[in-house]
Amino acid sequence: MKILQKIKNMDLKRLYPILFLFLSFNFYGQSDNFKDKKEKIKAMKVAFLTTELDLTSSEAEKFWPLYNTFDDKQFELRHQKMKSYFKKMQGDNLDKISEKEASVLLDQIQDNEDDLYSLRKKFMGNLKEVLPSVKILKLKKAEEDFNRKLLQQYKDKGSK
Repeated sequence: MKILQKIKNMDLKRLYPILFLFLSFNFYGQSDNFKDKKEKIKAMKVAFLTTELDLTSSEAEKFWPLYNTFDDKQFELRHQKMKSYFKKMQGDNLDKISEKEASVLLDQIQDNEDDLYSLRKKFMGNLKEVLPSVKILKLKKAEEDFNRKLLQQYKDKGSK
């Protein structure tokens, strides 16, 4: 019960990545081929960001290697590491773990969130050397818009 209280007390902004993670596992879980779905989504995202950011060829040449590295590391942190944590929280597993085990699990999740924050902070610093601040803000907005669009497609597909 204390775990649920701690989760409820977390900042909502910290819960959005976790929510997105659960939704993406469900989305990917329905696929016969995870890699194909991942590549398709990545291609859609690249096309969307390219359109939204309107990068010059010089900016694009510097931006995409940074972004792809960041995106791959972020994916690893969100999906690969968190996957093991959330497996431990499925079903009635939470009712069976001790307070000590729950505390360790929360610490691992928090460490992963800290790693994600550090990764984002480093990425922003690198971006400031490549893009003007206005385009970095456009990137943030475009990523949010893309995620909303992807979730909407998922919802629409599920309602059919």
